[in-house]
Amino acid sequence: MLSDATLDYGEGLTAALLGLDALYGAERGKDARAGGGDIERLVVLNLSTKHEPESFSDYADAQARFTELAAKAADLPEADRRLYYAQTCGSAIAFSRWRTTGLPFPDQIAGFLHVPATPAREEDLDALRGEMRRMLVELGYAGSLDVQFAAWESRHRVPPDEVEATLNGLLSDAWDRTIERLDIPAEKDDGMRVETVSGVPYNAMCDYGQRIIRLNVDPTLTVPGLRHLAVHEGYPGHYVQFRRREVGYAAGTVPADALLSVVNTASSSVFEGIADVGLDLIGWQDELDDRVGALLARYRSGIGTRAAWRLHAEGWDPARVREELLRDALVGGEGWVDNRMRFLAADDRATLIWSYWHGEPSVSAVWRRVRATPERLPDYVTYVYDRMHSPDSIAMFPG
Repeated sequence: MLSDATLDYGEGLTAALLGLDALYGAERGKDARAGGGDIERLVVLNLSTKHEPESFSDYADAQARFTELAAKAADLPEADRRLYYAQTCGSAIAFSRWRTTGLPFPDQIAGFLHVPATPAREEDLDALRGEMRRMLVELGYAGSLDVQFAAWESRHRVPPDEVEATLNGLLSDAWDRTIERLDIPAEKDDGMRVETVSGVPYNAMCDYGQRIIRLNVDPTLTVPGLRHLAVHEGYPGHYVQFRRREVGYAAGTVPADALLSVVNTASSSVFEGIADVGLDLIGWQDELDDRVGALLARYRSGIGTRAAWRLHAEGWDPARVREELLRDALVGGEGWVDNRMRFLAADDRATLIWSYWHGEPSVSAVWRRVRATPERLPDYVTYVYDRMHSPDSIAMFPG
């Protein structure tokens, strides 16, 4: 149970984050108040019905407020909250500096996300390729890795006109598996439904407020890939994260800042990592094909960091970056490469690919300590789902 001091701190931080979002929204011609579903905001989801944005005259005013909040965080009784909130304030200060004087791309990564400001190492990408190749050989696929994946993708491909029904079925299965392991404070009919989209800069997006998963059908989609999306965007991923926070705040056990989904911040990596680790939590990595799919998702996050680094740190021409990304993509085709390039080209979103690369290992390090001791699962769920975390603060899970 979090202290009253921490719950009170969350109230002030929430207003300040909404105020920073309002500044950024005004800069981009948006409404003053964040609502939800707008991926071009700093606060992309606001579940609060009562918090108003703090008024800031400019980014310097906002920086001063977050400096004050960072100092107040040092007095909180919970060690993980002291660290997390100090980093969240640091993210807001870095974001404000970026909008005023600019920040080099590496400083954006480090300042916003609190992760190492380097792309995935080639030896790490090679290791992932080697592990996927080993699994594909075990599954009976021969030839080079590209040839293996072409056959694997063909075998598991879902035609575009079957994608919606397939994902809805997987969502239903994921819900049933999730409630066997942790509490979802809602009835099943409150869950997510699928809406297919095209020409957007993302693979899928959880619009929790509308209970819609917007799924991009431009890339080639497979059953293991859709299973990953059902977990990541739905259960026990983003839907469960948002629902538990919403209900927990109403019950007085979760701080108000958990009602906000903020990008370019300290919580970004763990937010994505919780969703990815959900595959193992509900037993959807028991089959080899699903483990291939999970490694593939991680690999593509890695080559995404490399592509973003080429664009924004090394100044490569976009056409050259696209060519390298297409060469190494393995699956998904031109559609996946094109939507990934749209995502990475956006200067206010390019750093976020690092949250996918660092998120899963940050959460997995904690999950592995719990996986073999099921009696610790309730403590894991409360600590991981019911409070916001950075990679550093989640590592403070006791035991």
